[in-house]
Amino acid sequence: MDRLGLKTIGALSDLPRAALMRRFASLKPARNPLILLDKALGTAPDPLNAPPDHRHFMTRSRLPEPVIDPAPHLPALVDDLCTLLARAELGARRLRLTIYRIDGDWRALGVATARASRDPAHLRRLFNGKLENIDSGFGFDLLTLEALTSEPLPLMQDHLDGKRDPSADVAGLLDRLAAKLGADKVNWPQWRETHKPERVEQRVDALHGTPTAAPALLRDRPLRLLTPAEEVRVIYAVPEGPPSQFNWRRVTYKTMRHTGPERIAPEWWCDRPGTRLRDYYKVEVQGGQRFWLYREGVIYDGRGAEPRWFLHGLFA
Repeated sequence: MDRLGLKTIGALSDLPRAALMRRFASLKPARNPLILLDKALGTAPDPLNAPPDHRHFMTRSRLPEPVIDPAPHLPALVDDLCTLLARAELGARRLRLTIYRIDGDWRALGVATARASRDPAHLRRLFNGKLENIDSGFGFDLLTLEALTSEPLPLMQDHLDGKRDPSADVAGLLDRLAAKLGADKVNWPQWRETHKPERVEQRVDALHGTPTAAPALLRDRPLRLLTPAEEVRVIYAVPEGPPSQFNWRRVTYKTMRHTGPERIAPEWWCDRPGTRLRDYYKVEVQGGQRFWLYREGVIYDGRGAEPRWFLHGLFA
């Protein structure tokens, strides 16, 4: 709408409504600008459900005299907090340990979990190696442990055969790695619905995201993609086909067989105007190597000069 000059709510409301309804008919109600405009102006109902009140869980430990090392007092705090969470059938996702120094200052230390947990041994283990980094000054006389974020975690009976839950072991491993290496260092792939190969995979924080199943189209694509795709010099190209010879990284390859093309058009809703389409080919060269090449653009498409060739992926 910005490209059409609709930069204000007034400009949108002045246009004929019938034409706009046809334009936005394919959008969901939650994303339809006209429905959102009606809700904003009060001409359409917009009921809201109040979120539930946040439940705050905290345990305290007041000391008779100042101490320097918080480690001996942590187990009791964790046990008490897990007891409170168990009564509410909740599990902690983010914890914060705070020490209050006798000089009036305070220091805080936080940890997170991949999924809700109220296992005292596991939560204590997340603080291993971190307590030494807290500056206790001349000592502290008050500690607090808070569950900043909690999620429902109903009481569950363990397996009668004594087997462990594999998903719980994976979650525990993620928690320990994130506590030791940092949450930004532990991630996993999440897949998006898109045509462009370089946009299919994104990395998300393992403590706050969940892995998703890979799209079916990835089964026929190489596992290793070059980021960004590297341009190749075509020595001889077959009309409407892949190059019979091309040079990549100062090595000349001769095409023996190929399949394709797989045409991928620009995504007009996010690509810049003038983006050219791609024709992908699976190419096997002399020597057995297999590459994933694409031609950017076609002749006389009005979006540039001669088409260019790129190597985007390698097959095992």
